[in-house]
Amino acid sequence: MDVVPSTLPDGEPAPPDGALPESVRSAVGSRPLSFYVHVPYCSTRCGYCDFNTYTAAELGGGASQASYAGDAIAEIALARRVLGGAELPVTTVFFGGGTPTLLPVADLAAMLDAIVDNFGAAFDLEVTIEANPESVDAASLEKLRAAGFNRISFGMQSAREHVLRILDRRHTVGAPQQRVAEAKAAGFDHVNLDLIYGTPGESDDDWRASLEAAISAGPDHVSAYSLIVEDGTALARRVGRGELAAPDDDVLADRYGIADATLSEAGFSWYEVSNWAKPGGECLHNLAYWRGDDWWGIGPGAHSHVAGLRWWNVKHPTAYTARLEAGASPALARESLDAETRRVERVLLELRLSDGLDLHVLDAAGRAAAADQVGEGLLEAEAFERGRAVLTAPGRLLADGVVRRLLG
Repeated sequence: MDVVPSTLPDGEPAPPDGALPESVRSAVGSRPLSFYVHVPYCSTRCGYCDFNTYTAAELGGGASQASYAGDAIAEIALARRVLGGAELPVTTVFFGGGTPTLLPVADLAAMLDAIVDNFGAAFDLEVTIEANPESVDAASLEKLRAAGFNRISFGMQSAREHVLRILDRRHTVGAPQQRVAEAKAAGFDHVNLDLIYGTPGESDDDWRASLEAAISAGPDHVSAYSLIVEDGTALARRVGRGELAAPDDDVLADRYGIADATLSEAGFSWYEVSNWAKPGGECLHNLAYWRGDDWWGIGPGAHSHVAGLRWWNVKHPTAYTARLEAGASPALARESLDAETRRVERVLLELRLSDGLDLHVLDAAGRAAAADQVGEGLLEAEAFERGRAVLTAPGRLLADGVVRRLLG
């Protein structure tokens, strides 16, 4: 699941033309390049959602779904100018949101074509699109596959109607499984189902039923995320009024354990704390994030990272459109990551992966802390002997705490 948060960090103002510092520009091409295309539109807003997305009623004037592809293509052309003439075949593209499949397939194809035409594509280019089950059908899935999309992720969340109601999801029970079958029939190489656990009113049996329904649909990838009650959301207001109980940490831990055991028994392996895949089904785009590769984020609020420079676009679609129409970069602000910050981020991200973190990334105190956590059963002893820090199953439940101890 790839998302753009609703709030943006502070940073130094980005230049109007989006130009990169020479130290960054000279390093372009030293890491694989990916693109993330943020489509910030939804037909309705889910009660738990804190992403930078807009319904028609929330959008206001100055921007529209109909003109969005043209705006995104303008930013893709800007990316080509900013990154210079270096050969940069793209390894992964991810269309997220929002609900990208609210746009016509022709618009989605035009944006994808613009990326490939400007940058070229790796031989095994992975192109992912997120979709709500009610936003596609067999015909549109066939068109998406013909346009070059080869991986799709459906927001299933739960197989229980009362849980879907609490989450304000609009699809019917059984629709995600039908979409998986249609996507596979259309020729998609990889299909993911997103699940959420810990919703108020969900029981252990409800969660097991959701896992079993997801597995029986036949995807080769499942993501399972604990429900987070984000400030400012409709769900947070309901919890604040006492209408719904807040998720319980012990319950969330139990649900994670149920997910890991159930998915493992069904032939899925965890490769990131919240993600399980059949062999070869891993999401290469998200692995690019976790391994610190370069990516350009297209769209309102989208974040980019190239050679240690991170920047983010203006948040609202109207401001995004206005900047591009004026011939300016939509980037709002940016920050340069020093060596220590990049080291810390490597620990934060790579420790979440099943192949873990090279112990040499840690300082002496961190390596000593890693040895202690092997003794506590939070890091794998065999991996430690090979020079890597790899979380055990209990360690995955306490990943944030493990990271804090490794960083002192």
